[in-house]
Amino acid sequence: MPSEVHITPLPESIPDTPMMRQYMAIKSDYQDSILFYRLGDFYEMFFEDARIAARELELTLTSRNKSEGEPIPLAGVPYHSAESYISRLVSRGYKVVICEQVEDPRQAKGLVRREVVRIVTPGTSLLTDTMVRPENNFLMTVFMDSRSRGAGISYADITTGEFYATEFSGAGASVDVLAELIRIKPSEVILSEACRGTQLHTVARDTLNASVRIQDFSDTHEAREILQDFLGVLSLAGYDLKGRDHACQAAAAILQILDSHRLADSHVLDRITYYEPGDSMHLDAATIMNLEILETLSDKQKRGSLLWIMDRTKTAMGARMLRSWLVKPMARRDDILRRQSMVDALTRDFASREDLGIELDKVYDMERILSKASFGSVNPRDMLQLRASLSAIPEIRRILTGSHLELKSSFAPILDVMGDFSELEECIGKTIREDAPVTVREGGMILHGCSHELDELKSIASGGREFLANYEFSEREKSGIKSLKVRYNRVFGYYIEITRSNLDSVPEHYIRKQTLANCERYYTEELKEKESLILGADDKINILEYELFRGIVETVISRASDLRQAARALAELDSLCSMAVVAVDNGWVMPQIFQDGCLRVRDGRHPVVEKMLECGDFVPNDIDLDLEGRQIMIITGPNMAGKSTYIRQTALITLLAHVGSFVPAAEARIDLVDRIFTRVGASDNLASGLSTFMVEMLETANILNSATSRSLVILDEIGRGTSTFDGISIAWAVTEFLHSQATIGAKTMFATHYHELTEMEKLLPRVKNYNVAVTEGADKVTFLRKIIPGGTDKSYGIEVARMAGLPQSVIDRAKEILLDLEEANTLDMGGAVAGKVAGIGDDPQFFQSCVEGIDSESDSLRIDSFVADASGAGEYDSCEYGIAGSAVSEIAVSQGQLHLFETAMPVLEELLNMDLMKTSPIQALNFLFFLQRKVMGEDVPPPFPPRKGRSRTKFRENLTELMNLKLFQ
Repeated sequence: MPSEVHITPLPESIPDTPMMRQYMAIKSDYQDSILFYRLGDFYEMFFEDARIAARELELTLTSRNKSEGEPIPLAGVPYHSAESYISRLVSRGYKVVICEQVEDPRQAKGLVRREVVRIVTPGTSLLTDTMVRPENNFLMTVFMDSRSRGAGISYADITTGEFYATEFSGAGASVDVLAELIRIKPSEVILSEACRGTQLHTVARDTLNASVRIQDFSDTHEAREILQDFLGVLSLAGYDLKGRDHACQAAAAILQILDSHRLADSHVLDRITYYEPGDSMHLDAATIMNLEILETLSDKQKRGSLLWIMDRTKTAMGARMLRSWLVKPMARRDDILRRQSMVDALTRDFASREDLGIELDKVYDMERILSKASFGSVNPRDMLQLRASLSAIPEIRRILTGSHLELKSSFAPILDVMGDFSELEECIGKTIREDAPVTVREGGMILHGCSHELDELKSIASGGREFLANYEFSEREKSGIKSLKVRYNRVFGYYIEITRSNLDSVPEHYIRKQTLANCERYYTEELKEKESLILGADDKINILEYELFRGIVETVISRASDLRQAARALAELDSLCSMAVVAVDNGWVMPQIFQDGCLRVRDGRHPVVEKMLECGDFVPNDIDLDLEGRQIMIITGPNMAGKSTYIRQTALITLLAHVGSFVPAAEARIDLVDRIFTRVGASDNLASGLSTFMVEMLETANILNSATSRSLVILDEIGRGTSTFDGISIAWAVTEFLHSQATIGAKTMFATHYHELTEMEKLLPRVKNYNVAVTEGADKVTFLRKIIPGGTDKSYGIEVARMAGLPQSVIDRAKEILLDLEEANTLDMGGAVAGKVAGIGDDPQFFQSCVEGIDSESDSLRIDSFVADASGAGEYDSCEYGIAGSAVSEIAVSQGQLHLFETAMPVLEELLNMDLMKTSPIQALNFLFFLQRKVMGEDVPPPFPPRKGRSRTKFRENLTELMNLKLFQ
């Protein structure tokens, strides 16, 4: 969605007419918007607005004022279908201003008065497509203070009446705001100037596809005054906003936007809720996406996400609340146990759970109906839906109070706010017809018996219509014109229509009213008298019905606060029932919640993967983490064997437990955690100029800078986007940092293909190795998907390639190359293995002796196994290969291998001289070609100059690397 403000500049000259002067006066205040200007039955757009609308809405671009030589671009849409056009413009990031005729054209003296009645943006839309959408439609404001590095956020949904604010401080404020942005997923974001060009700006615009605007925010003093005026208080202490200046600035911006959009007087927002970030478990942006809590990573769909599994709600309100629970798990044990007890009570009482589901299925979106009532856009069918929803409350109360004691006591807080609305329900039921139309100004809404005056008017109108039916029949008989018809339209009223073929038979007392191509229209004095009576009655009926309907709406608004509380109670009950149904249907268990650092799960399962597989195919696994002996699990094993599924299911089980839900396991003991971090997968961010590796490192840096000993860290590969040595080094260092209780000491699961990391179990006391079990047959590998203790050094990549469908010839060739690499660890340019270098590898202790024999105090190399004392060849800095060039050569001579070193030693020298960490792939390829030619005895120059001044330590390291590579074994 476009984020920039679309400026539609005013033309330099315009025709000097009253209408255009009125249009320009209104447009001058809204140059960043498209103005829908009401003209009769159409909304018209002029100048640049018309060009944009014609392009975006595929309208015909025409013009007016052509005859005067100054044509004005013009595009228009019928007023009765304007909503769909407005919705399309808003979805493309445009702000739309609605300018209506605010007086009856029939009574206007001169130009009809017009005013802006509404401004529509994605976050302030009350259009039908917004109202029927199941998820929230949040408008979010973010204030960043560049000096204090603090931030305040606020977000509101005017379709439900929700209004929240919070603030962050310190160096991590921007990261926390980004996490909230991903969690809330607003449709429109207003940022302060300090946010321009930041990652927050980019993610909101490009990742969330939200409409993003930059604007100035009020200072702290003005912001406090705006909030105090809104709440009707002298102090903000009662709303926990006193001293929270950044949160106040963000919340005040919300109220200012609603005021500028002509929405402030609706009172749909009647309170604000401040929440502490520490009240809930922190999930950063990467974790919400990587764990696929709300949508899948691949196609951004709900199906395949955790929400897809958990959402068995019956109401739109419940679906929204459940979604908010999943991305905002609780952090306090008492809160978790309270919700857990309600879910547990529902799982134990099948009959009550089923009965509640039946009643909740009758409940409509009460929150949005109340918002429509507050904004004056509610219709009779909305009122009937509200009545149906209220009718379910008494039965729901009966189910909860009539059940066993456990259910009744658990749901006492919900029962307390689910009040008695029987009078309101009865009032709606006795007033509004079941077959009432959607419109509110054309009558047909009110039941007979509600108003004596209305009943009399309807009797008059009914009699008039009966007269018209009889009159048409009578005139046909008198005139002999069988096709004669009595018709009506709003412009001409009632008239008699006669086709041209019958004009000779028209009675003399008929008065011509209108001539058309195929017919003539007439009226009589008798018809005109009845028209006045009928239309007068119809107009009065419509006016009176609207007044009666508004009276019902005002009654609803007077109880809006109580109704919203009841709506939220019903949403909570619906969400709890949904979790209970999921738990029962999938065989989940209630986890125990402790705060002792232990995370133990028996037969844990991935909630989504299990559902996607055939029944019984999922292999459960145990989880055992603590802060004493199993703080970090290093998990190795084949690709596609289940490592990623295993570590993700651990995170999801932990998250579900903090939501208050049951979990997919046979038994679970969950440690209370403050945050869940994930570093999963690989993707780049080209729009921000970030490579795959940089994105990976940024996510890892966030973990290392933010995790605590109470956090759960999930790592699925680190360092795969760079060279092997760099990757191993980074992964090793990160693991050490997480292991250290002086820095973090967090419970960590690390799935990796760096088998070298398994050595850490010998070095760090709280690191344990695990792998995924595999059985190998003659020509097939079977993944058992069971996590077992111990490490492994095989990845079975070729087997995965076979499973993916690579041609068999490719698989066979890959096996040959792998075998050759394992035997010789090098390839020549033609694809054949160069083979072992004869002689050097005959003694397996050769290179180890070379390395251990380097004397750090002198330029000598001691090889006890081969010679007693081999002197060096002078200063190492002046002779680059002094030690290797003489000492190793002497060793070779003593072993009778001089013929080998005459050709092989220069190659060894070149290898030792090469800086692998600074060599590009193309340079490495050229270097291999150079070495090949040198071994063949050709005199070729090196592809790049040698390094000078290398230290003894560096020489030892390089020689050790060669030994480890097994080039000469």
